[in-house]
Amino acid sequence: MSAPRKIAAGNWKMNGTADALAEVEALLKEHAKPGCDMVLCPPATLLHRMAGIADKGALAVGGQDCHARSSGAHTGDISAAMLQDAGATHVITGHSERRTDHGETDEDVRAKTEAAHAAGLIAIVCIGETLEQRDAGTTLDIVAAQLGGSVPDGATAENTVIAYEPVWAIGTGRVPEIDQIAEVHDFLRARLESRFGEKGALMSLLYGGSVKPANAAEIFAVTNVNGALVGGASLKAADFGGIVAALGKS
Repeated sequence: MSAPRKIAAGNWKMNGTADALAEVEALLKEHAKPGCDMVLCPPATLLHRMAGIADKGALAVGGQDCHARSSGAHTGDISAAMLQDAGATHVITGHSERRTDHGETDEDVRAKTEAAHAAGLIAIVCIGETLEQRDAGTTLDIVAAQLGGSVPDGATAENTVIAYEPVWAIGTGRVPEIDQIAEVHDFLRARLESRFGEKGALMSLLYGGSVKPANAAEIFAVTNVNGALVGGASLKAADFGGIVAALGKS
């Protein structure tokens, strides 16, 4: 690996039943050779079935979260090993909705990321500031603390992807200015290189927050943006495919 991998990842969140798998079929039909890595993270109820479709080769499948323990009395939770057994190769850790809705701390996210690594999964570790933190001018302090606390020492370019998602831009249609995205991604790259050396230089940095086909090319032109973690736009093949095409050309 001589440069960070280009990755278009989609997070379906709590959306989708069996009928939605037709969108995956359509995506693979149009993007059999996409020019970047494609990852979709469906709800757990669809993961195994989506993995069967993804066996065609152009798509990887991931979980949206995992427990820090490998097994035990944790009703309703799913371990990283269970995700891997169902066909996942990736898992999202530390998404802002998990941090907000479930009170997950950086320490929790680090433990889950370590569990993902132990199960052989690639962790997509999410960090990002709230609107109040952005307005207070503490964005870089916040993402530095989250990066340091959430990413374990064993992280490499092969097992870890970092996704910067400003919380105030997720699902709102609001997108930071290009120079704001560049500032954070450049800062994160410098921090990763300082901590991990060459491994940090090669970790993929994704941007997430209201990415759409219409703005994807401009975002992907930013230095140190190696792809996107997409929410709502990943639910439709046409929308996600447009983002994939833009990344493949970047």
